[in-house]
Amino acid sequence: MLTDSLPPGSSMASLPLAMEDTPFLRLWHGFLTGRVMVALALLLLQALGQLINQNGQPVVLAVCLAYFMAAVVVRVAARHAPPAPHAGVQWLPSIGVDLAAMATLQLLHTGSLNFTPLFGLPILMASVLGTLTLALGTTAAVTLLLLSWAWWLGQLGVEGDAAQRYLQAALTGTGYFIAAFLMHQLASRLVREQQVAQRSKVAALVQSQVSTLVIQNLTDGVLVVDEEFTVRMANPAGLTLLGCTPGSLPPFTLAQTAAWQPMVALAGLSFQQDQPQVADVNLLSAGQSPVGLHVRTWLTSPRHLAAGVPGFRLCVMFLHDLREMQARLRTEKLAAMGRMSAAVAHEIRNPLAAIVQANALLDEELQDPTQKRLTHMVQQNADRLARIAEEILDIARVQHQISHAPAATLALDDCVAQIWRDWSGHDPARRQAVVTLDAAQVQVEFDAEHLRRVLVNLLDNALRFMGREPDSLQITTRIHAPGQAFLQVWSDGAPMDQSVERHLFEPFFSSESRSSGLGLYICRELCERHGAAISYQRVHRPCRRGDVAGNAFTVSFRKAGRLQEPASLFDTIVV
Repeated sequence: MLTDSLPPGSSMASLPLAMEDTPFLRLWHGFLTGRVMVALALLLLQALGQLINQNGQPVVLAVCLAYFMAAVVVRVAARHAPPAPHAGVQWLPSIGVDLAAMATLQLLHTGSLNFTPLFGLPILMASVLGTLTLALGTTAAVTLLLLSWAWWLGQLGVEGDAAQRYLQAALTGTGYFIAAFLMHQLASRLVREQQVAQRSKVAALVQSQVSTLVIQNLTDGVLVVDEEFTVRMANPAGLTLLGCTPGSLPPFTLAQTAAWQPMVALAGLSFQQDQPQVADVNLLSAGQSPVGLHVRTWLTSPRHLAAGVPGFRLCVMFLHDLREMQARLRTEKLAAMGRMSAAVAHEIRNPLAAIVQANALLDEELQDPTQKRLTHMVQQNADRLARIAEEILDIARVQHQISHAPAATLALDDCVAQIWRDWSGHDPARRQAVVTLDAAQVQVEFDAEHLRRVLVNLLDNALRFMGREPDSLQITTRIHAPGQAFLQVWSDGAPMDQSVERHLFEPFFSSESRSSGLGLYICRELCERHGAAISYQRVHRPCRRGDVAGNAFTVSFRKAGRLQEPASLFDTIVV
């Protein structure tokens, strides 16, 4: 919370600022320079008086010269180190020298010239740069000097009313006291205002940095547009949704591109109606697929508050990818349907088993080929329903297995080779792959049955989308670091849509209508149980056809296995 008060006796010198470049330091330099200028003026006046009046006093000239030299020394020596504001000996080279010089000149000079107004310089310095104690103490010293000067004139027998001289000294001292107090209060007020301004500046800077950080890391696009449709600010997500070229930065105008005209129209409608707008727009760029956006606009201020202030009224546009919103909605619907389907699947298992058993008994009694085909169709569809029910109920089983499975280790290459032989043996003509095992004798923490389930799921997924070439499917094991291995299943399938890629490992999410969307989710759960991680990347692999891009699913095992001397550097099997 900002405060508008200072501790008692504080002044500009108490401001916690860097002294190399602060208003206080500049003010200190100003006073030092002022002392030098006053000393130089006194020296020149006295020298001129000596030239004009041959009867001048050399002692006064010597005092002015000494005062000038002292002021110059302090100006040079103390320019980097302002004194502490409290009263003390640190003020003697400046305020102390000023009082001594003015009193000496007043005492030695003969004639009508009066040096009393020069006492205002040390009083002003003490009031502005020091504490109230220093200001009042300096003023009291000046008042005592004035009273002493009045007494000294009386001792010398100078003509004039002594009471009048004492009264003049008292009035002058009183005026100095009032001026010192008022100047100190004004300086303290300026310090408070400066502290408030600096704290407000810091708070505004921090708020700006936080806002910029939040906006830059938002997944939704943000554009700040003025009434001329110039984009003042845009986060990376907004630039991406607009289809800007890499490296494009605001400011730029939305009117410069034909594809952005729907954005211009929506912003113009917001300014015209002076209220927020919501709309779905399509950005149609030449040679590119349309980009659907859900756009919400907000105005930074109403029209009547921004009247007469150019650039004060801005339109903030929030951009959401419609494909992402639809994918998120679809995921939520599938998740809700999945929960309901799990309950339904549990209830239909017993009736479905009765149907399968009755169909098998009926098939034994039938001899007609047509009727046999009908019972075969019933059996196929019943089996399909049973598989779907089992997949849905599989989640609960996996969670149970994960929570109760004991820790185990296995030889990665041996286990992968055995799983590959079992899987490919079901259809050797179709299930061909390049198997590269380069993690010989590496032990990983994983249950063998769980690893079989993960690898079979990945191979089944790859089989649906890969090509017909012998090297369209590749299985690889390698070692990243001592004791850390990974398993990768690569296939040359088409790239996935980004909306699909973001939800690959979520339950009940699938790009195919005939899939339950549980395979990759179960793979992820099993990997996390054993401290491993599964990820997807689009990777280029060397093939007989050249460098081919494909989909790679990588299982990175926990770095806790035992590494032995490998039997061979590369163990490659082409089936």
